[in-house]
Amino acid sequence: MCDTLVALGNSTADGSVILAKNSDREPNEAHELVVIPHASHPAGSTVRCTYIELPQVVETFAVLLAKPFWIWGAEMGANEKGVAIGNESVFTKVPMDKKPGLIGMDFLRLALERAATARAALDVIVSLLETYGQSGNCGLQHPTYYHNSFLIADPHEAWVLETAGKHWAAVKVKDVYSISNAITIDNEWDLASSGLVDYAVERGWCKSRQDFSFARCYTSWLYTHFSQAQPRQCRSTALLHGQGGQIDIPKVMSYLRDHGEDATPEWSPAPSLRDSDVCMHAGFGPVRISQSVGSMVSHLTPGVQTHWLTGMSAPCTGTFKPVWIDSGLPELGPSPKAVYDDDALWWRHESLHRAILRDYTTRLARYQPERDALEAEFIRREAEMHGKSTAERRAFSADCFTRSAEATAHWTAFVQNTPIQNRTPVLFSKTWARLNKQARVP
Repeated sequence: MCDTLVALGNSTADGSVILAKNSDREPNEAHELVVIPHASHPAGSTVRCTYIELPQVVETFAVLLAKPFWIWGAEMGANEKGVAIGNESVFTKVPMDKKPGLIGMDFLRLALERAATARAALDVIVSLLETYGQSGNCGLQHPTYYHNSFLIADPHEAWVLETAGKHWAAVKVKDVYSISNAITIDNEWDLASSGLVDYAVERGWCKSRQDFSFARCYTSWLYTHFSQAQPRQCRSTALLHGQGGQIDIPKVMSYLRDHGEDATPEWSPAPSLRDSDVCMHAGFGPVRISQSVGSMVSHLTPGVQTHWLTGMSAPCTGTFKPVWIDSGLPELGPSPKAVYDDDALWWRHESLHRAILRDYTTRLARYQPERDALEAEFIRREAEMHGKSTAERRAFSADCFTRSAEATAHWTAFVQNTPIQNRTPVLFSKTWARLNKQARVP
């Protein structure tokens, strides 16, 4: 389960385009940040994706990826040309092909490597989809199969692309848009596959073009319902529409940390059996298997694109840091795996995150103001980096990651020594005890 949202220049405070996403995966499915440099490739060469090889293009753009550690592609990312993409799983009536093939995260990376604009990225995905289809397991420990939707943006425009097998439809965003594991396109679109309506009519999902709705005809109700996709999409859309054209980076970060309009300072992820918010927390029960394991906010302008990433689970407990593709990533430690590693950025934060879960309300409040102040300083200083050299921006980004790591270590010790005032429900505690045992968390 995931949430991706975008705001165009007519809805942001500074006229920029902002794309943001929470990547929701299995709780022990470590999230990795990587930069792949611009490259040239010999004619006739191939590229190995998660499961299959494809013909490679002559030139691939530099890309920043925020990805599950074991997958070749990514759930979200951006390229040196200013294109940023987030993908979502969607569950449709079209049978899912389970043989190893291209999965949604592969489409995303291939589009970033090959497209200089949002529209070109859409065309890359559509061409690959119509040629190869989409198939293969997308889950780490629990085999999971689904189709995909995408929010694709550049500094000038954004597109929504939603798919079901080899069928698809796309709309150009007019102001703001969000997607959350459900088809959102109804009976109007800007682009679509040639057989989109006929396929539905032939199967009795509708009677004619006049009766057709992509969302209604193609959606598989059961999985979509239990993912709570529509309530989350309604919530993120309401947040975007509620800002009166004044959306900015801090506001979008707060949207990714949102736990619903009824969340109070006493809110906790522990009691519910069905909570499924934009900021996703795993817990007990068959529908609470996903956790927001990484977050990204891309600030896109024609001159510069700054990407704010946590590289951490649960954005409500972590810190966003700035990255520029041309200046690269600082040293983040080894590539994380599904087993605890104190040298890896993602797992270092898990020590803090999982200590907070033992008494979320009390323990998060003990350091949240300090976290917010540190992040506000990063945002303020980042604005001063525009026009600076690559080396200066690299140094600033590295300083933000270093200070975040130091703060995380301090907060972890502080939180672990904070007495528990609110005991979590037994089933929630047992769920996380099992997850910790699986990952060998100390």
